[in-house]
Amino acid sequence: MRQQPEQQAPPVQRLRIRYAKRGRLRFTSHRDFSRAFERAVARARIPVAYSSGFNPHPRISYAGAAPTGAASEAEYVELGLRETVDPAATKAALDEVMPDGLDLIDVVDTATSPKGALADLLTGSEWIIDLPTAPEDAAAAVEAFLRADEVIVSRMTKKGLREFDARSAVVRLSSAPRERGSRLELLLKHGTPTVRPDDVVTGLERVGGLKVGPEHGGLPLLTRLSQGVFDEASGTIGDPLH
Repeated sequence: MRQQPEQQAPPVQRLRIRYAKRGRLRFTSHRDFSRAFERAVARARIPVAYSSGFNPHPRISYAGAAPTGAASEAEYVELGLRETVDPAATKAALDEVMPDGLDLIDVVDTATSPKGALADLLTGSEWIIDLPTAPEDAAAAVEAFLRADEVIVSRMTKKGLREFDARSAVVRLSSAPRERGSRLELLLKHGTPTVRPDDVVTGLERVGGLKVGPEHGGLPLLTRLSQGVFDEASGTIGDPLH
């Protein structure tokens, strides 16, 4: 008779963590980050809880990760712990061992956070997109995109190649000149599948004639500024931790 696996006690505390992905670390994939984070948790001796079963794994939940190549000031992860800890002390311990460019911004106890699953609290995000495009060309592409009733784009997902409307997810989109190009400010409402800023760039190419890429001066630089609960009435993003 096969021996039953040891049953683990449920977590006694959960922490939610906001971190930034900066500089060259924007090229870190989600898988690479999860490995680095789990190593940091072990090195900092954080008492993480484990799941039950024959292959127990640490109770670490990731939500709303930015695409590889994008910088972000608003990435989130949740930790289930087997012992109660001080969030500030945990942040300091993890800060000591995290790679440069993966920087902790906030650590809070879920008891003091908004109710609900972390993924359910990430329903919108704000981005900036830096382009090597002339300001007048970027402005014309944005105007054409916003004028369209729908902008169908395609992207390879875990379920294969999917087509979806990028226009319906865009709450706000504007452009402004910057040194050696243009900057777009973008507010996205998350859905299924989630529209990403690179999908919006694809849409701008498709309906607005935007030209980006190595042959046109360089690739777009994507940076997420915030992520949280999208409020339809005010058109703002709320903080999912406080």
